[in-house]
Amino acid sequence: MAAPVVPSNFQIYNSYVEDPKWQIKFTIIWCSGVALALAVSVPSLIFGLRHGRSLKGITGISETNGYQSAHSDDKEPPPTSRRGRRLVGAWNALVSPMHWSPPKLELNLGQIIVLSAYLTAVLVCIIKDAPLISNPNRAGFLALAQFPVVFLFATKNSILSLLLGPGNGYEKLNFMHRMAGRAMFLAGCIHGSLWIRNHLQYGLPILGPQKETSGVASLALLCIIVLTSLRPVRRLFYEYFFVIHVLTYVAFFVIICYHTIYASPWIFPPLAFYGADVLFRLFRYRIKDATLTAQDAHMTLIRVHNCDDGWLAGQHVRLRVFFSNRVFESHAFTILSAPPSHSCLSSPGFLLAARSDGDWTQALNDYTRKEQERLQINEKSEGDPAAFVQVMLDGPYGGSSVDLGLHESVLLIAGGSGVTFTLGLLDDIVGRCVKLGRSQGERTRRIEFTWCIRSFGQITWFAPMLIDIATAASNSSIDLHISIFVTCLCDPEAVPHIPNSIVTLSRPSIKDLLKDFISLSPSSEKEDSVEIRFDRSEKSHGLGGGVAVCASGPESLTREAQNAVARLGLTTSMDVGGIALHTELFTL
Repeated sequence: MAAPVVPSNFQIYNSYVEDPKWQIKFTIIWCSGVALALAVSVPSLIFGLRHGRSLKGITGISETNGYQSAHSDDKEPPPTSRRGRRLVGAWNALVSPMHWSPPKLELNLGQIIVLSAYLTAVLVCIIKDAPLISNPNRAGFLALAQFPVVFLFATKNSILSLLLGPGNGYEKLNFMHRMAGRAMFLAGCIHGSLWIRNHLQYGLPILGPQKETSGVASLALLCIIVLTSLRPVRRLFYEYFFVIHVLTYVAFFVIICYHTIYASPWIFPPLAFYGADVLFRLFRYRIKDATLTAQDAHMTLIRVHNCDDGWLAGQHVRLRVFFSNRVFESHAFTILSAPPSHSCLSSPGFLLAARSDGDWTQALNDYTRKEQERLQINEKSEGDPAAFVQVMLDGPYGGSSVDLGLHESVLLIAGGSGVTFTLGLLDDIVGRCVKLGRSQGERTRRIEFTWCIRSFGQITWFAPMLIDIATAASNSSIDLHISIFVTCLCDPEAVPHIPNSIVTLSRPSIKDLLKDFISLSPSSEKEDSVEIRFDRSEKSHGLGGGVAVCASGPESLTREAQNAVARLGLTTSMDVGGIALHTELFTL
């Protein structure tokens, strides 16, 4: 005779048996989401591997010991399959609403949907069939299950960045890191607050026993991590935030293992992710000689020597400059030039630009100007001598998710120092078309380069580079036009001569810029136009070969670009052969 079975409503809930099952269920859910994203990215990954983009720079910046600039006769773009481009346009039109971005969130609709689904999965796994009031262990188990997600999406050299293809670096995945951290905080608060309630109800000590004391300490550390990670703190006190973030997480790891033996299995994946990140960084670190040149009191150009290859246009590096007492600080800077093998610049190389917008960049500018003044006095040389320093490079990372060579029309939009991103893309695509002779079948015919700045004097920061690129594009199959919008009437005499460009005193509407660009109607001359350098070329190319839009700069500009693309309808997107978008937000 079989033993009697206790009815389920009379069974005692064993959280140490049931709750780990929900950890596994949650892990299966988020791993399935990652697998789906990887499956969607397979075509992009394969294309990147075929054209050498996906693995570019995986071992860091390289030195070729004396590069030779490639040159080939300019060729006409290959013909475009209109039917294929219309299919691409239909797909882009379906996903374009995902680009829509509400104000202040710094998230688009697609990211909001992903985060909502993730938070829903966390809450369902915490709440479903769990007696949280009497036994809130489920929330604690789910807090532990966040560890792999937090570290997978935080490390700079994540395997996800490689598999998702170019342009999906750590900075694009960081929104998931922040959500997983907040989900851990939410689950930890549910677990901790309900246990404290139960201890108070039954008169049990909250502090004293190891389990209770380590639990309260873990929750306190988690609160510190989350509060110091809020956007205002992160932006105003980044260096302090970084130190606190690292130290508190190490302490949290140790104390949580004292709190529960069930934490150990969830500690190993983060350690593996972090170990792999450190290992890859060792391969990417470079110590190089560099020269600093202060353009003015607000901009410092950094030329790193003996760097000839190993990066894609639009990628960035973490830079550490050995000067004064700031050797322990590193900051991210976008590489504003293409590799010398096909760069259009008269003095190609590895170039970075640091705008004086904080303590470190201001100190770098002050140091550079003082060194230049000292060298000028000692050497009595003409012009502005450069200050010599040593730098450490970590990277490259990030880049553009859009290969401009796949599109007949390219619209590049930048605000302020965001021009370092679009200038590198411009140098790269013009060089690939003109100097390399479209060796990889580049289709680009028409480029509109738009730069929004506050004063005319800022044009001189990168005027020589724009002149070199515009000169290379002239008398070629590339129709390049440069539009510079200035929002303040300051020093109008400082406007340099840049071929095929127009400087306008106004703030442009990104929506109108995109509309005019895809309709091929030249923008009308505004009454407040300061000076027109050259008339827009009258060359007219048919639509249908695809449009690439890349925007970089402050949140307001990138959001406006995202919303402009999201508002385009199915018909428009199909007519132009699809609109691909990449935005680069210049913030912390």
